[in-house]
Amino acid sequence: MEPRNTETTTKVPRSMKLWVFVENVLYIAAAVLLAVLIQSFVVRPFIVSGSSMDPIIHNGEYILIDQVTYKINEPERGDVIVFKAPPEPTKYYIKRIIGLPGETVQIKGGIITIFNTQHPDGLVLDEPYLTHTQSDTLTTKVPPGEYFVMGDNRSGSYDSREWGTLPHSEIRGRAWVRLLPINVIDYLPGKESYE
Repeated sequence: MEPRNTETTTKVPRSMKLWVFVENVLYIAAAVLLAVLIQSFVVRPFIVSGSSMDPIIHNGEYILIDQVTYKINEPERGDVIVFKAPPEPTKYYIKRIIGLPGETVQIKGGIITIFNTQHPDGLVLDEPYLTHTQSDTLTTKVPPGEYFVMGDNRSGSYDSREWGTLPHSEIRGRAWVRLLPINVIDYLPGKESYE
């Protein structure tokens, strides 16, 4: 006696196939929308192009910028930020905040002194991350709502010394995480505190 075949097949209704297809399309659309929203309003990736932030951040490094913090708090001196470049509005630059709104920034022989209400006699910035300085001489009053920014590679950075102060509205976010290369993964890469 031969064993009976107990396997049966059931035909899946056409409407069920259509529903599975629609459900998959909706999941994919939701994932894409979520990714777009996160990139637009929360975290955004950038690949650094150029050497203006050497030796802290190098050409080709992959960083994520935090786009939320400056909607809640004001930028701080020492923050490394990404912004729309005033001299080239189609490009993004990465620099360090040196001068805050209302302060006077004085540069003499590569030494930066900040004059403000807390430091009427001047705060000389200690910048141990610099490998060399420029012998610039400059004094600038930073207008309200603007920032004085500089690259760490002072001889190879196109920054506020040439094109002036940066409006807050042009800041896209602060350097939050350096992801690549893997051997230099870092949280808040380059962040300094001077006070």
